[in-house]
Amino acid sequence: MRSATLLRGSAMAAAAVLFMLALGWWQTQDRDQQAASVLPLPIDRMSFSLTDQSGNTVQPEDWLGRPTMVFFGFTWCPDICPTTLSDISNWLDEIGPDADRMNTVLISVDPERDTPEVLGDYLSNFDPRINGLTGALPQIEQAVAGFRASFRKVPRDGGDYTMDHTAGVFLFDADGRFVSIIDYHEDSRYAVPKIRRALE
Repeated sequence: MRSATLLRGSAMAAAAVLFMLALGWWQTQDRDQQAASVLPLPIDRMSFSLTDQSGNTVQPEDWLGRPTMVFFGFTWCPDICPTTLSDISNWLDEIGPDADRMNTVLISVDPERDTPEVLGDYLSNFDPRINGLTGALPQIEQAVAGFRASFRKVPRDGGDYTMDHTAGVFLFDADGRFVSIIDYHEDSRYAVPKIRRALE
């Protein structure tokens, strides 16, 4: 009788352990799936077609083989965009010639105003290695979705508008895998090592 009780107790303990292990596995899987749903897609899984400031068509596959740094913004942006583009210019200077190996890109979220010519003129104020992309709104929406970023048009008094958008800088390695994000106003002591990691 005692041995039967012990066996029953052992079986219940084993079942409890198995349940806890299964629960832990399920929670880990759930966390992994949630994380994957908010991280940018690998570049080779993105799909969009945009135009650079020189009138050339650019698609995600054009970036493969080189590390990539991408920022969303618009030329009428009063502070975040010019500040970030100045930061990017400084980071590229600090990295030096290795930065020549990167695709460094501003994707406009304001296609109504940001033509290729407007982008070219605007970007002439920053490091020449920064390229600008614009295009039809559905293509910009596809690009933003691939990066798991966001943007929206915000009306202002008098019929004008501004754009709210994700302000981080996205980093990918040469194979198109997401490496890291640089937050708005992140100190160069932390930003530059992240870029170097994408260049490795």
